[in-house]
Amino acid sequence: MRRLLLIIFSVVVGLSNACSGQPIPVPHKPMAVILDTDMDSDIDDVGALAMLHCYEKAGKVRILGVIVTSDEQHSAICTDAINTYFGRGDLPIGVSQRDSLKAFSKYTQAVSQEFPHKLLSSKDAENSTSLYRRLLAGEPDGSVVIITIGHLTSLSKLLNSQPDAISTLSGQALVAKKVKRWSCMGGQFPSGKEANFYRPDPASTVNCLAKWTLPVTFAGWEVGNQLVTGGVDFKERCQPNSPIYRGYELYNNFKGRASWDQVAILEAVEGVSSYFSLIKDGHCVVSADGSNEWKSPINSMHGYLAIKSTPNAIRKRIEMLMLGNF
Repeated sequence: MRRLLLIIFSVVVGLSNACSGQPIPVPHKPMAVILDTDMDSDIDDVGALAMLHCYEKAGKVRILGVIVTSDEQHSAICTDAINTYFGRGDLPIGVSQRDSLKAFSKYTQAVSQEFPHKLLSSKDAENSTSLYRRLLAGEPDGSVVIITIGHLTSLSKLLNSQPDAISTLSGQALVAKKVKRWSCMGGQFPSGKEANFYRPDPASTVNCLAKWTLPVTFAGWEVGNQLVTGGVDFKERCQPNSPIYRGYELYNNFKGRASWDQVAILEAVEGVSSYFSLIKDGHCVVSADGSNEWKSPINSMHGYLAIKSTPNAIRKRIEMLMLGNF
């Protein structure tokens, strides 16, 4: 009903503008997004997913599905519980691993037990490669933004995938045809060794960068590390009956945490805008151990973020979105 009313409103406004000689505005088309997360050891994944749902509610994005690249047994269920809380329990979830799962997260099990969800276990989730391929195949060419806020095993498997019943294209060709760009929380710039690039599968990071031919923006560790969110201030404004509140409470009782993953979400949807500068004077090189370095020559497809605004301004924007206020 809400969508129908919006369509009627748009038509009325369009006719009014046409009659008055004013240019007819082009309707905004939400950005199609696939999120790839390691919802397990850190809490910034929870904040990042909350932001993405806020953007969707505001009509800025359309979430296609969520890939959970983790060996934690409650990660996928926790993700489903968060999606369900935001009214998107219909979102498909793909997993990189179904067997030999561990229990090490401070919050995923409790969130899974305390909030409604449909997914009963990771074994019931779709294979990450299959879901990636299915979601991409169903979208217009050059339209999908992939956001990775965990390690790159699932993305690497997608790029390595072969033609199948879903698509006659290889994974690399399917990505080249359907994806617009990639926003990646990973690396340390201009050089360093960051967990998403080296743990537990640095070969996947090397493979992804070798096979990726589209624009990619890296939100390095050094950026999010300056932006602490989820502290006492956040606690006072967050809904206490939400999985977001519960996650931050369980993680460190609202002592605050760096916003590594949230930076990738912010950049993917709002661009560099007034918050960041995009450094494009080289390209990212990843070694076999997962360490990375920014080197010459320039690769026009590669860029990494640096803070342009004050950290406090970015922190406030991130927390506002985490709280569901666009």
